[in-house]
Amino acid sequence: MTKKQIISPLLAVPNGHFSQATTIQAKGTLVFISGMTARQKDGSIAGIGNVEAQTRQVCENLKAAVEQAGGTLQDICRVDVYVRNMEHFSTIHKVRMEYFHPPLPASTMVEVTKMTSPDYLIEINAIAVLPD
Repeated sequence: MTKKQIISPLLAVPNGHFSQATTIQAKGTLVFISGMTARQKDGSIAGIGNVEAQTRQVCENLKAAVEQAGGTLQDICRVDVYVRNMEHFSTIHKVRMEYFHPPLPASTMVEVTKMTSPDYLIEINAIAVLPD
């Protein structure tokens, strides 16, 4: 399957590490990955107070989930990102650049006031399409 990043000349260039849109042939297995936080395998929270460390743990958790389903991070077509402070935008995207490579997934990022733990600074859910 070929994932393709869509870039429209009618839209502003994205100000972060994501696509304006992403296409993929609708053939394969859809994987819906629940919101991943900075929770480590032992249940503890990585990087309390450190959005860079938490973003890295979230990306590792996304990677573990998609790999368990039989895919890779490159199979992720869409992410939704929930942050406690939008001022962390550039730090979050710096870490995302380590994990997501072109063609990039489509993305939405919003600031929220509460998460399931007051120590969480970021949560990301994802949709992947795995080849048959």
